[in-house]
Amino acid sequence: SKRLLVNEDEDEEGGTMDTMFVFLYVSACVSACVSACVSACVSACACVQLSVLFLSSFPVGLPSFLRQQGSISVLVTNLSGPHPQCRLEAARCFHELSHSPHREVDPWRLRQATPYLITYLSGQSPKFTELCLYTLANMCPDSENVRELLLVQGVVPALTSCIQIHRYNLAVVEAVAFTFSQLVSANSASGEMIPAVLASGLIPHLLSALTPDPQFGLGPAIECAWCLHYLCCSNVDNGTLVAQGALLQCTSLLVTLGGAVAKGSVMEGLELLIWPLLRCVGNLLLSGPLGALQPHLKDSRLLAALIAFAQVFLRTHPALARESIWVLNNLTADSSVFSSAMLYLNLVPGLIQLLPFSEGINTMVLRVLGNIAHHGREYCVHLAQAGLLSALCATLKMADSEVVTFSLEVLGQLVASDTQLADEFIKQSGLPLLEAIQFNSQETIRIRATHLLEHHLTPLCLVRN
Repeated sequence: SKRLLVNEDEDEEGGTMDTMFVFLYVSACVSACVSACVSACVSACACVQLSVLFLSSFPVGLPSFLRQQGSISVLVTNLSGPHPQCRLEAARCFHELSHSPHREVDPWRLRQATPYLITYLSGQSPKFTELCLYTLANMCPDSENVRELLLVQGVVPALTSCIQIHRYNLAVVEAVAFTFSQLVSANSASGEMIPAVLASGLIPHLLSALTPDPQFGLGPAIECAWCLHYLCCSNVDNGTLVAQGALLQCTSLLVTLGGAVAKGSVMEGLELLIWPLLRCVGNLLLSGPLGALQPHLKDSRLLAALIAFAQVFLRTHPALARESIWVLNNLTADSSVFSSAMLYLNLVPGLIQLLPFSEGINTMVLRVLGNIAHHGREYCVHLAQAGLLSALCATLKMADSEVVTFSLEVLGQLVASDTQLADEFIKQSGLPLLEAIQFNSQETIRIRATHLLEHHLTPLCLVRN
């Protein structure tokens, strides 16, 4: 993605002059001005001011601007020159060019500007710094060559220094995080870019900006969260991220947001912050044994927050609901601590309520229930008391073969743990369901159903008779 900053200093000009006439007139002026500037016949700064007006007013003219011989050289000369206003206007031109969707505006053609844009990140002007940041960010998505060039030119330490200098200016913090995201989101970033970022000292700055500012809005927190998400997903060195507090900070924020969501307080765009936080936590949980991560997972309210997200966003953002249960699955897998907490906090009934919903939600819920049942008889009894047996009778009737498979797996854990649970399943008319499943088109499902009938349920019926 790319972003275009609006120049708030420019006044809108009135009038009803024909747009095409204005375009052709200004285009001719820019052409003449660039040619004259190359010949040193006019003020370079005046030329750049006219150019930025042309580019911002008529984006369709970007290719024609680039075709002017010496146009980029004029911009670079002014960007690197001693006059602040000329530098600003040149930076605006490069920003307009970097945002262009036209194929002729190749980011590689703008590479002459990158050393100066990087250098200016250490400046004191927040507005100018923000302009340079978004220009660099816009150049990254479409060009691997540009990303490699920026890495060699020292963009990573420059960005880290920039966020340190402007740490109290949230607009700049947001721009830095966005630029980092553009750099580390590429498939090739795990080679050199992400290790450089992890070693740069950036992580504490991203973590400190995760908490939303009520006056400024969610923007900086969202961008920092997405940047962390790309780093976590790369799996380059998640141990470093955990050691620097990423897991602890992300889970703490999810607990806070979960409490607000459960009370009905959902800010517009909040899902854009929750989503990367969930992915950070889910991926960091896979970075090592859960026991080793326990010191970073001190708040069991995270479980309640995850279920709250799933319930609240179930209809508006079902994929986010599924993501929440995915994190819950990663927490409860091979963890008696979190499985016990699910029962102690009485969260299982809320989880069971999600079983009727498709789009991968019910299969993920069944995975979590299976994780809990895996710990033995007492856990299985609590699950049955929460109403799981009747819920399984419903999921076994579903057309989704994956849902039926997981339902049979969970049912097998329950009835194998206690004959009373098997008896209760029979009382709820479970036998006819399994007998019908024996005619399922998938062999693995038929085998599972037959195994349950022959080893756990039919013998019990014979004893009762």
